[in-house]
Amino acid sequence: MIADHAGDLSTAAVLDDGCGIGTYVGRLGEVAALTVGIDFEFERARQAGERVGYRIACAASEQLPFGDRTFDVVLSNEVIEHVQDDRAAVAEMARVLRPGGRAIIFCPNRWYPVEQHGVYWRGRYHFGNIPLVNYLPDPLRNRLAPHVRTYTRRRLLRLLDGLPLQVVYETRIFGGYDNLIARFGPAARVLRAGLQGAERTPVRVLALSHLLVAERTQPVP
Repeated sequence: MIADHAGDLSTAAVLDDGCGIGTYVGRLGEVAALTVGIDFEFERARQAGERVGYRIACAASEQLPFGDRTFDVVLSNEVIEHVQDDRAAVAEMARVLRPGGRAIIFCPNRWYPVEQHGVYWRGRYHFGNIPLVNYLPDPLRNRLAPHVRTYTRRRLLRLLDGLPLQVVYETRIFGGYDNLIARFGPAARVLRAGLQGAERTPVRVLALSHLLVAERTQPVP
């Protein structure tokens, strides 16, 4: 799916912004000319470096340690909902992209029926899948889940206001549900196929994540 929106990676410089333990850095490194990753958590950055062997930095998405117009592609996979300042994080993506480069952003959909990050209740976090939390009014929802944002389409697109980024593709997608498939086998595969088919229908408003592809506009002459 990433390759569908990234263009020709064979000559591209790619940044995985929030790379975790380096899974996508490794995969993208197989096809891209240059791939690097950053993660805010030192231990994850260390693990990623050990896993892929190179080009991993410990840094915040709001202060990327790279020069202007360095990359052709920036991948942000379920990261901006966790950063301190999501607007600053998207602005940094725009800064490090070359004109014509693309930011590929995945982030949680507010209307997915389950909050996957758990809730804060009675003084401690309760992690796991909690239904209907995201349907509560903002003050209550944000009190129960202060550790993670969710996005409506409007809120997500608002992050691009005033930035040299132009939306070229936007939709909502369901997940891969690999954990369910590992537990339940063929039945879960049927469920996944049905949900992914629903991405082509109005039911996608309830999908797991937003997928937003934004292109760095050319500089004004």
